[in-house]
Amino acid sequence: MTKIVVANWKMNPQSVKEAENLFKEVSKVASKTKNTKIVVCPPFPFLFISQKLKNKKIIMGAQNVSIDEGGSHTGEVSPDMILSMGAHYVIVGHGESRSRGESNEIINKKVLNLIKFKLSPILCVGESNRDKDGAYLSFVEEQIKACLSGVPKSQMKNVTIAYEPLWAIGAGAQREATKEEFMEIKIFIRKVISDIYDSKTAHTVPVLYGGSVNSLNAGYFAKEGGADGLLVGRDSLNSKKFEGIISALK
Repeated sequence: MTKIVVANWKMNPQSVKEAENLFKEVSKVASKTKNTKIVVCPPFPFLFISQKLKNKKIIMGAQNVSIDEGGSHTGEVSPDMILSMGAHYVIVGHGESRSRGESNEIINKKVLNLIKFKLSPILCVGESNRDKDGAYLSFVEEQIKACLSGVPKSQMKNVTIAYEPLWAIGAGAQREATKEEFMEIKIFIRKVISDIYDSKTAHTVPVLYGGSVNSLNAGYFAKEGGADGLLVGRDSLNSKKFEGIISALK
């Protein structure tokens, strides 16, 4: 399975000029990269940059989407808008969105909406606490089942799942996961998908790791941990660090 590296720029950078410069630098990195799919997810206002500064080695993605297809929904962005900007992937269910009250039911509507418009969801799942009794497994299972409700088996080939434990993301991250923790959850995620659909389907879905990813631990998760790719936040804003992450996958 081809490795996938997703650059989630979050609410960065703060100007078009900065975004263009960053995209140019990432493009240089992408041009030297083989056997790795690079997905760049900038803030909505900067999606146009990929059409201005074209690079076939970069696949564009969006950081969210509306549950609605269009209409009177101030501040929302529809799947069609994202498609028209040349994006193919969309992050949904990110821990930062969930922390602002986004429920599994809302995320499920977004997933179904994306599939309807032939966009590929990157579904984020992950617990806020890793307890000794294993309740976090039930928590992640519920997220997966609820968010994939109604998704046909035939469409699962377009779905990517990113495991990003909330205790490992953002400025207040406690620590990164260990390779054992990720390997356990990856096996568990595949089991849940297998229970919903079947084993063959479960093994076609890429499972990424996200949470304090950097050039020092990227290879650790992708090689020793068995991750099919990485969801990168902060270090995707620095082209040298991002290149180090991609190089670590080789």
